[in-house]
Amino acid sequence: MATSNQGLGNGSNKVPGLKQTPDNYVALGELLEYNKPDNMDLYVKTFGDQGITGFLELTGAKKNAGTSDQIQYWEEGRLHRSFTGTVGTTATAYANLDMTVADGAGARVNDVLLNQVNGDVLLVEENLGATTMAVRSLAGVTLGQATAAAFSVIGNIAAQGASQPADFYQTEINKRTQDFIIARETFHVNGSQASNVGWINTGNGDYRWYLKGENDTRKRFMDQREMLMLFGERQADGATGNDGIVGTEGYFSALGDRGIVSSGFGTSATLSEVDDIILELDAQGAPSEYAMYLNRAASLNIDDLVATGIGASITAGLGSQFGAFNNSQDMAVNLGFKSFTRGGYTFHKHDWKLLNDPTLAGSQADALGGGFYKGAMVPMTQVADARTGERAPSLQMYYKQDREMNHWVEGGDVLGFKTNNEDVAKFHYRSECALVTRGANQHVLLT
Repeated sequence: MATSNQGLGNGSNKVPGLKQTPDNYVALGELLEYNKPDNMDLYVKTFGDQGITGFLELTGAKKNAGTSDQIQYWEEGRLHRSFTGTVGTTATAYANLDMTVADGAGARVNDVLLNQVNGDVLLVEENLGATTMAVRSLAGVTLGQATAAAFSVIGNIAAQGASQPADFYQTEINKRTQDFIIARETFHVNGSQASNVGWINTGNGDYRWYLKGENDTRKRFMDQREMLMLFGERQADGATGNDGIVGTEGYFSALGDRGIVSSGFGTSATLSEVDDIILELDAQGAPSEYAMYLNRAASLNIDDLVATGIGASITAGLGSQFGAFNNSQDMAVNLGFKSFTRGGYTFHKHDWKLLNDPTLAGSQADALGGGFYKGAMVPMTQVADARTGERAPSLQMYYKQDREMNHWVEGGDVLGFKTNNEDVAKFHYRSECALVTRGANQHVLLT
């Protein structure tokens, strides 16, 4: 059997074009294609800490007890009765007048009404229908209120020997519902990349990039879960879309429907804007202590107002004004709050990173340096449940039982996970959550 040398090139085993000894080269760079780079492995956080979670953790409470697809809770209605209506202008003091009731609330015969616009006190003499009644002036003055006005029921009087009223009033109880949503996220790394070492120290001396990617995915998921509870919207009447998704009522949606909405603190902050909000808070029976979460522009405007308003009944925070922080100014400062008082209310101001980040709700498109929302004012107290009398936080994060944060990994013997035949490790995140906004009428949304 014949044998032969199968070397490269004319019976030689030399690789064509490559000289075997370094002495044949003028410089080492001609021998090596690349020099080792002078690598700095420090990973710089160019945009600082980009996480935005914390608002709900600090202002609300957490409950892991959801056992249904929907939460229902109860809120008490107004104790006293009022409605809107108009009175004709051609009547005399003792003539029966038709009052058109705007909201159909009505009143009983012999109810006494107070016109909140001009102070007239009226007596209901007869109900003429679902939205109309005959009234007269108790003072014997000529009536005239052609424009809509608010009327309050201040009592019921009767002549001697008259019977008790046949009808009675009952305080309304409002049933509210909230739907859970399922927030999801995932991160994948293939087996080869999971073993590779990179240039950057991703933390604790580890140079495997997938660890950074997985950690960022987890943080992004938690941020987005909070944003879903803040900005969520729900289909009208709980209707389900073609995709089977109902949605959920977010914090801003609840305040837009049932809360106090103010457009103040935009280009500047003025005493009149603060006072307008305080008057609305008074009307809603609000507590005396609030946390103000603001974007940067509104926060600076408030700072300017406080700095120039010491002599105008605005007082910078004193030790006794930090009730929500155990009367500790140091605790408030450590949490990033600045405080001031006005009209018996104490406001603790805090910057809201969510409204400053241009990739989230902090658009830089307008001259004010902020997007549509400029902040929110949250009552720092608990509210009483209308049915049970138990006290509960005004904001509460609800999670389905055992589904606050589900995290699992699957893979085909990648990173030790042996659940399938794929050469990929898949990190999964899931949370079933909802935000309950109790007493939204006492919260303030700044737009």
